Amino acid sequence: MDATPEALPDDVDALKAALAAERRQRLEDTARIEAELAVARAKASDDQALIAHQQLQIEKLKRQLYGQRSERAARLLDQMELTFEELKSTAAEDEVAAEAAVARTTAVAAFTRKRPARRPLPEHLPRERVVEPGPTACSCCGSDRLRKLGEDVTETLEVVPRQWKVIQHVREKFTCRDCERISQAPAPFHVIARGWAGPSLLAMILFEKFGQHQPLNRQAERYAREGVPLSLSTLADQVGACCAVLAPLIRRIEAHVFAAERLHGDDTTVPVLAKGRTDTGRCWAYVRDDRPFGGQDPPAAMFYYSRDRTGEHPQAHLAGYAGLFQADAFGGYTKLYEPDRKPGPILEAACWVHARRPFFAMADLAENARRAARGRTPGVISPLALEVVRRIDALFEIERSINGQSAEQRRAVRQEVSAPLVVELEGWLREQRARLSRGNDLARAIDYMLKRWPAFTRFLDDGRICLSNNTAERALRGIALGRKSWLFAGSDRGGQRAAAMYSLIVTAKMNDVDPQAWLADVLARIAGHPASKIDELLPWHWRSTPRSQAA
Repeated sequence: MDATPEALPDDVDALKAALAAERRQRLEDTARIEAELAVARAKASDDQALIAHQQLQIEKLKRQLYGQRSERAARLLDQMELTFEELKSTAAEDEVAAEAAVARTTAVAAFTRKRPARRPLPEHLPRERVVEPGPTACSCCGSDRLRKLGEDVTETLEVVPRQWKVIQHVREKFTCRDCERISQAPAPFHVIARGWAGPSLLAMILFEKFGQHQPLNRQAERYAREGVPLSLSTLADQVGACCAVLAPLIRRIEAHVFAAERLHGDDTTVPVLAKGRTDTGRCWAYVRDDRPFGGQDPPAAMFYYSRDRTGEHPQAHLAGYAGLFQADAFGGYTKLYEPDRKPGPILEAACWVHARRPFFAMADLAENARRAARGRTPGVISPLALEVVRRIDALFEIERSINGQSAEQRRAVRQEVSAPLVVELEGWLREQRARLSRGNDLARAIDYMLKRWPAFTRFLDDGRICLSNNTAERALRGIALGRKSWLFAGSDRGGQRAAAMYSLIVTAKMNDVDPQAWLADVLARIAGHPASKIDELLPWHWRSTPRSQAA
């Protein structure tokens, strides 16, 4: 509209109409611009999510093809998945905003993200049919002579919120008309004497606390919001009683773990509440896993708690054990390797991952690139450390090809392929060490290996030994993740109780058993189960029982 005074009409009504038309045009232009911006923002968000997804897929394929290239690979994948999750959510949010903006104008084309083909919903889930009422008359001519031609079914995945219920066990009483004696069916077994909680509820409380790292106070708050007020003291009573009931299973797992030919061992910190502060306790893990060398015995893990990290604790834990022991170079293990030890010697198998870490830290090209991108001074890349990492990675590449084979096959491959590489590595390390000063970081890392060289090379003569102690570290991962949730153990007894429950839950996971379903079934049966058949309730036997299949 021309705003010059000569072009403006003299009539007031005409001026009002012109002003209204101009306002409408401005509103349309504003809506169009907002819609274009929303569509552009949605396209950009979708592109970022697509790029993140492709990068994540590339990294996963690389790891699948070449194996884990560094110790940070798994953590970086987790970070990439989190980034992709956030970008995907942003893309969906921007798409909805673009649709709302486009709906306000007809001048901008709508934007719809390209989505991958959706997989069908699981067949084993029950289906509930909700039939929408059909038309009673033709929408064209109004006739009521309609005949069903077919139907279109749209499936929506839904979840029913957790349902609480009270189960009443009714025992009818009967009296004899001849002798007047009263007869009644025996009361059903309870997990806990005079117990009020069912096995499924108890299993949920235990798994939430020790498997999902949800303290009891948070559980009590959530249950109260669901209409079931349970006090913290009441829940704590159930946890303590269940741990006592499950003690026979813990002892059977302990016996199974320490009957192994080879053990993995490690420990991690556990904050423990003390007067006005928290102390640092330790949680020790001993893991049996014979699958890398083709063993048929089921895997299992045993956890212990201690207030400190002195050598007397692993010496007490392994007092009756003799065999191979894979762990780091903790000084508290030294007495375990004495040749005259009773009941027999323990052979040390060193962890090549622990030896690799300091070299990797001095040769981390990726970390230097990240430091440079953040404007920080990059560290010095050591070519010697880079060479050590390359040589150790070559050994791990051989191990991946023989994982799961028998001990004899693994030993044969190691003698033929790995042994020459180890001999070359030792000579190269000794040559480089002679050129380095005593206080050099690289010299200390080399000394760590050379002082324990027999323990590092023992895997060449025994196919049962693994190159790393990652099995024990994986068992402790849940504790490391849970520390941020439960903050600290309330007492030494609490730490011991947690260690016992970790033993059950981690063992169930290692045997591909759902810990909560297994605990619910065990708690339902253990009160009336014969003590001589307690092994039937262990995780590796539980999967074959009819009750577990029903669960």
